Amino acid sequence: MKNPLTGILPVAPTPFHADGRLDEEGCRRVMDCMIDQGVDAICILANYSEQFMLSDAERETVMRISLEQVAGRVPVIVTISAFYTDMVVERAKAAQAMGAAMVMMMPPYHGAGAFAPGEAGIYEHFKAVSDAISIPIMVQDAPLSGVQLPVPLLARMAKELERVRYFKLEMPYAADKLAALIEAGGDDIVGPFDGEEAATLLADLDAGCTGTMTSGLQPEHIGKIVRQYRAGDTDGALKQWQYCLPLINHENRQCGLRATKTVMMEGGVIGSDHVRHPLKPMTQRTKDRLLSMARDMDLIALKWGK
Repeated sequence: MKNPLTGILPVAPTPFHADGRLDEEGCRRVMDCMIDQGVDAICILANYSEQFMLSDAERETVMRISLEQVAGRVPVIVTISAFYTDMVVERAKAAQAMGAAMVMMMPPYHGAGAFAPGEAGIYEHFKAVSDAISIPIMVQDAPLSGVQLPVPLLARMAKELERVRYFKLEMPYAADKLAALIEAGGDDIVGPFDGEEAATLLADLDAGCTGTMTSGLQPEHIGKIVRQYRAGDTDGALKQWQYCLPLINHENRQCGLRATKTVMMEGGVIGSDHVRHPLKPMTQRTKDRLLSMARDMDLIALKWGK
């Protein structure tokens, strides 16, 4: 990447056949559909990609297929999160070797009790990856990790670790933390990103974020919010956000990661919206409302394969 990455960087779902097997052709079709949605980059193997449901061999397959299919048309961000530092380093090296433009990682998770890593361990975890690769790192600051990442620590990593340049904040009151991080880190904060599925995107843009990482459900609509805001059309961005909010809310409060899969299955992008156990499929009531709203918004994913 010659310029800092901004805009909308959605997470790709990992498609499975109805019997739970990895759908390799579906992975290829997901990449093509998302590019047609007008995304600025694609993130793979993230939490919304069901990364914790994949074997190491499946992770490698998804990464290879995705990067081959995208073939440089947009940057691809590979999520490499793991608790063991050496494993994260190896995943980072493999992602770079295969052509990733960036890696994304949570701190060492299981952040409670005897497994809480402490600030020194967190810093060393990111430093090990930064020292091993030559592409940027996005820090995923997510409550899911169970690890607190205070602003002074994040700013220190940005200033001292060469590859730590992007930050995706997913916690409540993210706007205040984004503003504090930008102030503390200055020019070393290259990419401060919204990470709450655009539910708080306007507040995060007001705080200085330069992009958002949502699901792959409606990036063609959410991407307009970021572009309008950054072009100075804040009123237009607000109206567009208000237009997107009902579906954002339904996805986040009722569907979760299943929403994109269901819409992509309905649109012929993938053959099944299967999620691996212990996740459960949506109720038909929730699915009916999702598809009704998707039709009202004329989503690309809903018609892409038809």
